[in-house]
Amino acid sequence: MITLHGCYRSRATRPLWALFETGLEFAHVPVIQAYRLPDPAAPDAPVNTASPAFLRVNPMGQIPALVDGDLVLTESLAITLHIVRRAGGPLAPASDAECALMEQWALFAIAAVEGPALEIAYAAADKDINGTEGQAIINVSAEKLRRPLARLDSHLQGREWLMADRFTAADIVVEECVRYAQGHPALFDEFPAVKAWVARCQARPAFQKMWAGRLAEPA
Repeated sequence: MITLHGCYRSRATRPLWALFETGLEFAHVPVIQAYRLPDPAAPDAPVNTASPAFLRVNPMGQIPALVDGDLVLTESLAITLHIVRRAGGPLAPASDAECALMEQWALFAIAAVEGPALEIAYAAADKDINGTEGQAIINVSAEKLRRPLARLDSHLQGREWLMADRFTAADIVVEECVRYAQGHPALFDEFPAVKAWVARCQARPAFQKMWAGRLAEPA
């Protein structure tokens, strides 16, 4: 059985969403980031990314991490793609070509979208910077995102989902990177096909279940 280590307020949202979509049985070990704790080594500290037990799973001390028999994966996108391939069904690639496209979308998300989208998320949430400074950071990051979002918007014209006329893991991995930029809603008004696609993704019951878990965790 799959064991997923990680908390909802992390990149574990990606594999958790995939697990809820596929219905695969799994065990969840709620490891949290050490930096969120006053003393991660305290005797009463919860299992965290600096805990010896977790470091035996992932010596990098990062979440999520997946254990599936003898297989250990420690990158969220690889974990998500493994989950859907293991489960089979409509979320998984149905051919070598679909597998290649799914991997391409995952690499697109991590290389072109996640970095500037995270910059927007951090700036929008940071209470230690003033509004003018935060907006300046958001504006610079939004400019970095316009090219990949334009590519995505063009691709989604006339499509509900990214590939194969069905919802797949490609939608999970790309949406979960694009989502970080939702702290700048005006940017999405420039890309209506992306905006509508994000809304479709986030309306799915499995996303809603994952998001409820995230909201239930302390910030």
